[in-house]
Amino acid sequence: MLLLLSGRLVTYYVIVTNEVVDSWPLMSSPWPVLSILSMYLLFVLKLGPNMMENRKPFNIKYVMLLYNAIQTLYNGWLVCWFFITPGAVDYHINHLCHPLPRNLNQFLIHELNKGSWFFFLSKVIDLLDTVFFVLRKKQSQVSFLHVYHHVNMVITCWAYLRFIKGEQLIFGGIINSFIHTVMYSYYFLSALGPHMQKYLWWKKYLTRMQIELMCLKHLYNDIDS
Repeated sequence: MLLLLSGRLVTYYVIVTNEVVDSWPLMSSPWPVLSILSMYLLFVLKLGPNMMENRKPFNIKYVMLLYNAIQTLYNGWLVCWFFITPGAVDYHINHLCHPLPRNLNQFLIHELNKGSWFFFLSKVIDLLDTVFFVLRKKQSQVSFLHVYHHVNMVITCWAYLRFIKGEQLIFGGIINSFIHTVMYSYYFLSALGPHMQKYLWWKKYLTRMQIELMCLKHLYNDIDS
């Protein structure tokens, strides 16, 4: 919900419960998600580096190709979900800042909640990015910012769907999924080999989109606080 206070736009939320949404996998309790994140942190920061210390990097080229292809298709499907959901585009154009009462919009809210769950699941799948870094002995890429970003996305997406179930952040998720579609497309093509480099001239535009997405997140957070 949005409130104009002393000339400043402030967002506040009311905790919302929904037995259907709360019964979906990983949603009923925080412990499964916290367990996944604990195992992730333990592996990428301790167990994985120790295991790989005296080993050669794993050759997982074909695993990476499959992973990047799945991620490209999955994130592209998430973008399409928004545009093919009846009423979603029109609702966001006309009611994003002034949401309709939930009892007048139950079908669309339910569909958007489903999309939000699939988006949350994509953030859990994204944790494999770091696992692959470790297995390929690219520990230098496992930076604090990289790990923090992945953990934070899983926690915030879970908490948003578990306690708020709103539609205000759906558009940000669509932008995120679109950029991930382009990003994993790039990773897929680059994993095919050096001969593909001449076709990847658009990498600089991908980097620019990622930077702009981070700026948009910070801007929204400033408005939201």
